[in-house]
Amino acid sequence: MNKTDRLLAILLELQRRGVIRAEDLAAKFETSTRTIYRDVQALSEAGVPIIGAPGLGYSLMEGYFLPPVSFTAGEAVALMIGSDFVEHKFDSDYGAKAQSAREKIEAILPESVSQETNRVRTTIRLLTTRETHNSGREKECLEALRRAILDKRKVRFHYSKNTPGADGNRHSVRDVAPYGLVFAQGSWILVAYCDLRQELRHFRLSRMSDLTLLEDSFTFPTDFNLQDHKPADDRHVLVRVQVNSDIADKVKGAGGFFMTQMEDHEEGLLVTFHVRQPEDLLHWVLGWGADVVVLEPESLRDRVREEAEKMLKRY
Repeated sequence: MNKTDRLLAILLELQRRGVIRAEDLAAKFETSTRTIYRDVQALSEAGVPIIGAPGLGYSLMEGYFLPPVSFTAGEAVALMIGSDFVEHKFDSDYGAKAQSAREKIEAILPESVSQETNRVRTTIRLLTTRETHNSGREKECLEALRRAILDKRKVRFHYSKNTPGADGNRHSVRDVAPYGLVFAQGSWILVAYCDLRQELRHFRLSRMSDLTLLEDSFTFPTDFNLQDHKPADDRHVLVRVQVNSDIADKVKGAGGFFMTQMEDHEEGLLVTFHVRQPEDLLHWVLGWGADVVVLEPESLRDRVREEAEKMLKRY
């Protein structure tokens, strides 16, 4: 990195982090602290109001902002693709902001960079799933939940689980304190404290309905950090299936959240799953028909057999 690029990078770090030590800047840019001292002096002489506090580090004078910076073609493409993703996967409010941001970026790009950016973008395409009633409802929930999280307000919704609970019911009404939103496996998931279960739970937005903002407020736990949050792994049931060699590649390509191991054998592909209950894989197994055979547990083999008999009676 040459001196000019480093000076700009130092200025960006100061604006982004607020206060930073010379030692940390030296480590980030792989140079000496003496060089950082000279760089800071050069910035100060150029009119950048840098404040140095002994023992704390450097910071920018309050109210100072870096003028608009230029983008390389690669940086512009990254921002464009990011805005495309936000527009398609976030709610309408952020979607509109993403579109506006993309238009502003396109407007300030120099002609040469704009042409190169357009050329690169023609080689990259972001495919999204077709809009359905559920996806539209999911975006509505996303916007409401996002606001509830920022306002620290509880919400109430009807929730439909994939499999029946211990009482045999798949439907329930939940009052929760929403802590954060996670986009995983192509779906939005709410991380929230559930009043009914008295613990932290995860809810798919696609399974919510009748979402209502409550008057009750909540306080975020001091020990909760969404970026560090890892849900407890309660998938303790082992399932093993044998996959016909003819569809082995399709199964590998399809993947799956519950898959933990795949082994190629002469007789086919041996796939291992870890699930909460055997029924979690029932529809997956049935979807592949006779090309997939459950080896264990026996309870899942029985369920597949029961479903096959019901199907036979219907035909």
